Order: sequence, then structure tokens, then C-alpha cells
Amino acid sequence: MAQLKERTQGRPDFHNTPTVDMVGADERAARFRTRSIKKQSKVAGLKLALNMIDLTTLEGSDSPGKVRQLCHKAKHPHDSLAGLPTVAAVCVYPSFARIAKRELEGSGVKVACVATAFPSGHSDEALKINEVKYAVAEGADEVDMVINRGRFHAGDYNYVFDEVAAVKEACGHARLKVILETGELVTYDKVRRASEIAMHAGADFIKTSTGKISPAATMPVTLVMLEAIRDFYYDTGKMIGMKPAGGISTAKQSLHYLVMLREVLGQAWMNNTWFRFGASRLANDILLQLSKEATGNYYSLDYISKD
Repeated sequence: MAQLKERTQGRPDFHNTPTVDMVGADERAARFRTRSIKKQSKVAGLKLALNMIDLTTLEGSDSPGKVRQLCHKAKHPHDSLAGLPTVAAVCVYPSFARIAKRELEGSGVKVACVATAFPSGHSDEALKINEVKYAVAEGADEVDMVINRGRFHAGDYNYVFDEVAAVKEACGHARLKVILETGELVTYDKVRRASEIAMHAGADFIKTSTGKISPAATMPVTLVMLEAIRDFYYDTGKMIGMKPAGGISTAKQSLHYLVMLREVLGQAWMNNTWFRFGASRLANDILLQLSKEATGNYYSLDYISKD
């Protein structure tokens, strides 16, 4: 509690966060899609992107069997291709964390859980904190929380800050990813402000979206968040991770994001400790592209497990 009190007493004035040049952000993000990548670098980039994916299942129809299948794919993305890495994590509801933890033991793949009344964020704070503690007790290595967008739009930035800080404390050893749900924030200025709030409150990662609404991750929004991370690092010396989630489904898109990551934040962020993709469909397209590079043949999705 002392740590939480110290953090909340040191809140910046979030009404004075930097504004964003919308035209400049859009134009710079578009330029990242024009980079030429040679074959050797392309294969290395695709393997890196695969290793940055959080395979995710967050449906009402989720079952223990489905979670076990997803964990198997996380460890063995495509056994017929040699030299493939695992993915970074498997993301599930807290009630499946214990199953995922057991299935992934010894693999290096993390267990991530959504919490805090995902995806709306509307619930009593005590219930949110209890859900976070339950997820960690069940085996979560990482917690993906959602901010209360209603309170954010009402201008109650201190409430959003305090809630993130309380969740961070409840995470204990687990890393905290804070989902901004940028599609509901609408403007780049609000995305920048929400990013600042989350980072100052103790987020280990900032994340674009739940994947439940559209638009989800876009390159300009991700650029705004990466620049917020860069400036926060310059000010504090603390590295913060980034996770674009939702809407990234092709191998080509993942390479564009990696180019942007390298040019904005640098080589230190080019690993799954500091960057993730929340895009399960992306894994399949990367596997198809790597198969094509290895064999010269382009297979259909019938050769790849859909989970």
C-alpha cells in the first residue's frame, strides 16, 4: 500500500500532455510501409514476429480442450518447419490460466490473462482487483487490463491513473499490459494522453486494443504510442513495452510494424520482452510465408491449424 500511495501522490497533470500532429503521424506511418526488405532479412523478421505473438482465445465458447490445443500450437507452431521459435504467450481468461500454465510448463511461453472486467472495464474496482489477484494465483505471468474509457472521456484522469496503479500493485510479480482501446479514444491526442497515464501509473506494456471493436490496431496509432514510450524513456530511463492488438493479420503487415519499431525505439525493443503482437490469425499467415520461403510452394490454410 505504501508503494501505491507514493505512486498516486506523484501524479503529473495529465491535462497538459503533448498534442499530436495528426497529418504528420499519418504520413510517417505510411512511409514505413514502403521499405524494401531482402529475402534473408524477411525470413529473420518473420521468425521474430512469430516469437512476438500472443496466441489468444477469449470467447464464450472457450473450453479446456481448446486451451490445450492453443498451448500445443504455441509450443509447436509448425513441426514440419525446422528452426521455428515458439510464440511469446498464450492469452486466456483467468479461469483457464491453471490449465495453460500446466500445458506450457518448461516451454518458455508465458501465460497471459485478461482482467478488470474485460473488455468494457465497467465494474467495481474491488472486483477488478480480486480478478487480477485470482489470475495471478492461477498462474498468470502477465495481466492484460482495460482502462475505464468512460471515466477517461469524462476527464477523470486521476481515477484512471489510480486504478492502473492499484492493478499494478495487485499484479505482484506478473507484468501488466494496459489496454487503451484506442478505437474508442478516437483522437491521437487522447491516445497520447492515455499512454502517458498508463506509463506513469506503472504499466509494463501499453496495448492498443481488446480486439473486440473496430478499428483496433493501426500503424498511425501504434506510432503515437511508440513515440510516447520513447519520450517516457528519455524522461525516466524506464523501458515500456508495446503491444498492437487486433487487425494485424498478414505477415507483410507484421514486417511493417517491425520496421517502425526499429526506427522509433531502436534495437533494444526488438524482442518479445518489449514488443508483442495480439493477433492469432497473424501466426498462420507467417507460417504460410515461412513455408513458401523454405519450399518454394505456397500452401493453403488447410495445412495450418486454425486455433
